[in-house]
Amino acid sequence: MERKTYMVTMRDGTRLATDVYLPEGGGPVPVIMERTPYDRTAPRRDELTLADFRARTRAEIAEFYGEHGYGMVYQDVRGRYDSEGRFTKYVHEADDGYDTCAWIVDQDWSDGRICTLGLSYGGHTQVALGSAGAPGVVAQAVDSGGFANAWKCGARNFGAFELKQVTWAMAQAMVSPEAKANPQIRIALEAEDLRGWYQRMPWKRGHSPLRHHPDYEAYVFDEWSHSAFDEYWRQPSLWAEGYYDAYSPAATIQMSSWLDVYPWAQVRNYVGLKAAGKAPHYLILGPWTHGDRSLTAFGDIEFGPDATIDSWCGDWRTYRLRFFDHIVKGRPFDEAPVRIFVMGGGSGRKNADGRLEHGGHWASFEDWPIPETEFRDYRLHGDGRLSLDEQAADAPPLSYDFDPSKPVPTIGHSLNRETIVVPGGIYDQVEAENLLHCHAPFIPLAARSDVLAFQTEPLDEDVTLAGPVEADLWVSTDGPDTDFTVKLLDIHPPSEDYPHGYAVWLSDGIIRLRYAENPEVPRFREPGEVTRVTVQLQPTANLFLKGHRIRVDVSSSNFPKFDVNPNTGEPDGQSRRKRLAVNTVFVDAGRPSSVKLPVIKTGK
Repeated sequence: MERKTYMVTMRDGTRLATDVYLPEGGGPVPVIMERTPYDRTAPRRDELTLADFRARTRAEIAEFYGEHGYGMVYQDVRGRYDSEGRFTKYVHEADDGYDTCAWIVDQDWSDGRICTLGLSYGGHTQVALGSAGAPGVVAQAVDSGGFANAWKCGARNFGAFELKQVTWAMAQAMVSPEAKANPQIRIALEAEDLRGWYQRMPWKRGHSPLRHHPDYEAYVFDEWSHSAFDEYWRQPSLWAEGYYDAYSPAATIQMSSWLDVYPWAQVRNYVGLKAAGKAPHYLILGPWTHGDRSLTAFGDIEFGPDATIDSWCGDWRTYRLRFFDHIVKGRPFDEAPVRIFVMGGGSGRKNADGRLEHGGHWASFEDWPIPETEFRDYRLHGDGRLSLDEQAADAPPLSYDFDPSKPVPTIGHSLNRETIVVPGGIYDQVEAENLLHCHAPFIPLAARSDVLAFQTEPLDEDVTLAGPVEADLWVSTDGPDTDFTVKLLDIHPPSEDYPHGYAVWLSDGIIRLRYAENPEVPRFREPGEVTRVTVQLQPTANLFLKGHRIRVDVSSSNFPKFDVNPNTGEPDGQSRRKRLAVNTVFVDAGRPSSVKLPVIKTGK
């Protein structure tokens, strides 16, 4: 297929580099579009399949869809590669996506129908243009991205700042047009010790590892310092849930994975767009790290051969084609609205590669949350129990010292499988030498004095959880502000391979206390003031086998997944001081801290 390149003009005069591939035969055709910051001409790992595990070129993908009657459009987003303008992450994607769709619809080679696809940032660009009501959009395959509310998930997380924004900015600044024009920028960025910088927070504007590229440093600090849910976060590029009624009338596939940062957002978009009632929607949630849908092992965990998306759909490329053909050409698409991978159920042994066989299986459902889910309140008890029993009326509260200079380390489950800051995947929740802020002797996180661990007795029958997870905590602190974190874990019993058992991370969440009542208006605390907070964890699905335990950890940091609250009440992104906080969780009958878990019967 021949490629033609256009410089498409946006409403403010900025021109974006856009490649168009058209199938043989002439005549107006439906098109498939991807808008990306990762170079519209470069091969991408998005198209790896189990049968053909290699990056595909843009021309190869265009050829595949062209054989089925689709044109292909690839575009560099503003300020990236061959496109003009200044790159400011996320904020231009709604208007630029709208303008690009309007341009496509107006071309004589377009029949006016646009499908979109893309992974990660390519998911964000899709949801942004949909939120802007872009013309012509009929179908979207949103893969591991797309903000429902970036303040709650994806950029910030219920007030805390997601530090993946820093690692992304560092990597992308090195390949920016500015670094290409001035190689010294790339050389300086590559010379920075990012792990060292992470252990010397807080940072200052102009004095951070990003200082060599002021534009990228500026947008990171803008996200960091817009700590309240203000107009910055209400832009359509960042807040789809504010625009569901105005959203383009497109059918969508919302696909993400339990070990990613986006399942909360994509579930939210699935539910919200379905409620808006404009088109059919589908939800897929697998057990992978970010975009790794054709792999089965992540960190120390093996999920088994059925874990790939290829195990049931052929491959992601042909699945998207069948979806697009269903919407554009009216062809059958006999797929369940919701398909999820339920982790767990494996042997618990160590396989030949040295990984724990956690196992899992796919299950299909008609909706999300899964119909007939039983939401059970598992209560936190002062003796460390997690049970359905009521707490004692006179149960004393549990307090711990939270020192922001010694945060609880993030162990695994990060955005990608490989990163210079935190290894991705799932690992036993035990401190290790390669993790930030860990020092010998390396102990289980549950043994730390600043972690409150609550677990059930060994289960006397299998329990399957699948759905949203929410903690209801009664808390206090001795200063103006702090954070509270919650993790959900599957505790494998001791075995020959794992004499101490194995703590499998499943989900986590965080709340910055100043936003407990109102994300728009922060409110600082009086020392000892008791507050009821809700911590939204990422949704998950796991089969807890008989003999396993369900565990919930409560603390006040999860670093470097999230920034660390200095407990001082200083503005986010501008703090200079730190103070030790005495944080308290109440576990009595009058202040019954608990976690609500979604218990289901396993689907098929």
